[in-house]
Amino acid sequence: MPKPYTSTNEVRPSQNDTHYGIPAGYKFTYIGGSGEIVEKKSRFIATIEPVNSEQEALDFIERIRKQYWNASHNCTAFTIGKNHQITRCSDDREPSGTAGRPMLDVLLGEKLHDTAVVVTRYFGGTLLGTGGLVRAYAAAVREGLNNATILEKHQGVRLSIHTDYNGIGKVQYILNQSQIPILHSEYTDSVFLEALTPNALLDSTIIAITENTSGHASLAKGNACQYALLNGEILLFEEESQ
Repeated sequence: MPKPYTSTNEVRPSQNDTHYGIPAGYKFTYIGGSGEIVEKKSRFIATIEPVNSEQEALDFIERIRKQYWNASHNCTAFTIGKNHQITRCSDDREPSGTAGRPMLDVLLGEKLHDTAVVVTRYFGGTLLGTGGLVRAYAAAVREGLNNATILEKHQGVRLSIHTDYNGIGKVQYILNQSQIPILHSEYTDSVFLEALTPNALLDSTIIAITENTSGHASLAKGNACQYALLNGEILLFEEESQ
């Protein structure tokens, strides 16, 4: 689970994030959700879940199948990885290509990563036909996504800044101008700040602080991290070791 830091500062996503491990605008499911549609008396219940491995996806699917053990169908789709390295889908006895693939197409069309979905169908007595099934399963997934929490990850670096009281005003001004949030601060006989700096702004921020404090500020690059924004809260995800 990411470690949250509350801030009202807006962090500008880097357009160059793809060079640092994840594509720019890496969308993922942070909190799952569910949604239901009814089509000609058939109920379609979509359950969305964040997953980080194929085994997690399979465990989730099995759990939903047990929950809805008496359903007519439990169709599935999931995509995992930075480049969608693992994608799977199942029609679960619906006509081939009418359920799992349309569900997966919705996930991929929304550019979602690390997300699994099960659409449970309770048959209402009326056949929907191939086109009707495709539309119903896709619509159910969209309804589930509407009730899930979808975020975007971006890349940043923890930048440590140590300066005196003469330089702190200039440092704060530079950070505010670029809308870079301060994660931590300590005020003693000098000032220590830790700022979350988007990769695209890292070099220019270091140069600006160095020049405007005449080199009196001590700067150190900390750990790389991924971050996302949720209602003004910054969620930090430590960089996984390679």
